[in-house]
Amino acid sequence: MNLSNGIEYLAIPGPSVIPEKVLQAMHRSSPNIYEGELVKLTDNIVPKLCTVARTEGHVAMYIANGHGAWEAALANTADIGDKILVVATGRFGHGWGEIGQKNGLNTTVLDFGTSSTIDLAKLESALKKDKNYKAVLVTHVDTSTSVKNEIAPIRALLNNLNHEALLLVDCIASLACDEFHMDDWGVDVMVAACQKGIMVPPGVSFVFFNQKAKDRQKSLKMVASYWDWDPRINPDYYYKYFGGTAPTHHLYGLDVALDMLLKESIEAVWKRHEVLAKAIWAAIDEWAKGGELKANIQDKKLRSNAVTSLRVNKPNGTLLREWLQENTGLTIGIGLGMATPKDPNGDGFFRLGHMGHVNAQMIMALIATLETAMIAVGVPHGNNAINKAASVIAEL
Repeated sequence: MNLSNGIEYLAIPGPSVIPEKVLQAMHRSSPNIYEGELVKLTDNIVPKLCTVARTEGHVAMYIANGHGAWEAALANTADIGDKILVVATGRFGHGWGEIGQKNGLNTTVLDFGTSSTIDLAKLESALKKDKNYKAVLVTHVDTSTSVKNEIAPIRALLNNLNHEALLLVDCIASLACDEFHMDDWGVDVMVAACQKGIMVPPGVSFVFFNQKAKDRQKSLKMVASYWDWDPRINPDYYYKYFGGTAPTHHLYGLDVALDMLLKESIEAVWKRHEVLAKAIWAAIDEWAKGGELKANIQDKKLRSNAVTSLRVNKPNGTLLREWLQENTGLTIGIGLGMATPKDPNGDGFFRLGHMGHVNAQMIMALIATLETAMIAVGVPHGNNAINKAASVIAEL
């Protein structure tokens, strides 16, 4: 006998919990894909996406996950052989760089490890050494480490150096969770996907871009047909929005999800994620007082409000995850990209996703159930975590 029967809670950093309204909107027969309501719905989705991204620029939509958005962004901004600089603070920074390398770009990775943010002095040195980088790739929130990097200072650095590199930012984990202002922060290209803060099942990704990036694309020798963003923002036929058949049911869900975000207001969405994250962090501080558990990112100012990566003694990360899944119906994230020579399987890491369609009672349940697992598995911990988390929520 176990206590896992009932509604399961997927508390991983994406795919996130899907609202019932979104599921209901998607649960319908297929529409006409040539004319009518689907065309109008898609036209209306575009400005909603730009509002969430805080941009007056363009957005191209792709039937793809985040890796597809990575490739699309590079396909429209760099030719084979062009130099790009990847600023990595976790596994997903490296992943984007690998996409560039496989597509024939001359890729340099500036690695800042798995527990720190970007060192602007080192970035400045790299940019001064080479003025030929066509793009600088930055992950706003790396889902593996949970570090949140400041973006505006990187734009300021590029401007101060009069560097012509485009600033490309991965917001797959952070969009509609952590505060982000594409235009105000000087981002040229931003990539995102629908399955995290946007609260829709995986399958659609987005590349937002400004006029500078649009002009760069026009100078390229070749742009791969499927990834070409130009027909997707200026479709003379509806199917060109997606380079073929539209992801019809995703679009119905996406329209409802965006309406939910805008009704709440994106500022309120950011604040909700901030408060719920602080409740989790308050619990972590208490657990750390009596044992081995600690947040991967120690400086709270550098933590994402969407995901928290944690360290314990191996194999306790894996044991906690397995016990929770088997006995409680709660699933938490693996320590993706956090393996070390002493812990080659990453058994001493796990992640908590607190993004998208989450509220106070869900987060309090997550905290209490995780503490239950610590008791069951025998992970030493402090004992006042739930009270501290509750105090954060009660301050509202």
